[in-house]
Amino acid sequence: MSVNQEKKHVPIVGIQEFRKEQTAGRKELVYNELYGEKHIHKPHKHDFFIIILFDHAKGTHSIDFQDYAIGDRQIHVLFPNQVHKWHIEPDSNGYQLMIDKIFFERFAPYFRFSFTNYINHPVISLTDSVFKLLKYEFEAIKDELQTELSLQDIISARAAVIAAIVSKAAEAIFADAKVFQSNPRLAKFNLLIDQFFKKEKSVAFYAEKLNISANYLNILCKKNLKVSATQFIQQRVLLEAKRMLQSTNLSIKEIAFELGFVDHAYFSNFFKSQTQFTPKKFREE
Repeated sequence: MSVNQEKKHVPIVGIQEFRKEQTAGRKELVYNELYGEKHIHKPHKHDFFIIILFDHAKGTHSIDFQDYAIGDRQIHVLFPNQVHKWHIEPDSNGYQLMIDKIFFERFAPYFRFSFTNYINHPVISLTDSVFKLLKYEFEAIKDELQTELSLQDIISARAAVIAAIVSKAAEAIFADAKVFQSNPRLAKFNLLIDQFFKKEKSVAFYAEKLNISANYLNILCKKNLKVSATQFIQQRVLLEAKRMLQSTNLSIKEIAFELGFVDHAYFSNFFKSQTQFTPKKFREE
């Protein structure tokens, strides 16, 4: 792949890119209403949090290379650095909040589960009653944003209510949340992987951090997550590799180095064994 081809890859898109088309907003937040057909053809990622409430809608939303059917009465959540694209069909409508990282931290604790659960299950179907509650809060945020002197505290409180309602609606589908809640060691293992996966890929490293044997960590993973500890680490490495291939200008050699592989060939062999594609072929798709 040439340097010119690599430069065509979409960079991280900042919140400021959406201000011209906003329905309402302030420096830390953009509110948009979505109407009609919309397309994002090339995968990209953002450096901010997005929550989308679809009312009547149809289409496909690809999040971290997993396709989700867009339907009526749904919430879609996107955390910073998740890769996405979508095709929203005509006659669709919804409401979108884009929130910068600093403001997001103000109400983040009201998401009751680990962020990993929302990342793994970014699309949540809603009952009519829950949809109405969320629509009320979205519209209340819009109304506040459109006042002459909007108050951050009011918007933050409304956002906290949204996070709590979404968490309640998501509880039934977060089977893995219950696994991590009932197994503190696995929950910590998950957090440690997020912290160290680029440099540390051995089960022994994480087992030592958890004060257990590598064999016992493997037993915990197979029993509760249905994969080995090695596979669980590899899943995180693979996800980051896909994100970087699709949304950065880095060469494949640079990505291999960034992810802690000793050389380009080792990374390529790992990637192909997991996906059946070479990194170059995946990037071209």
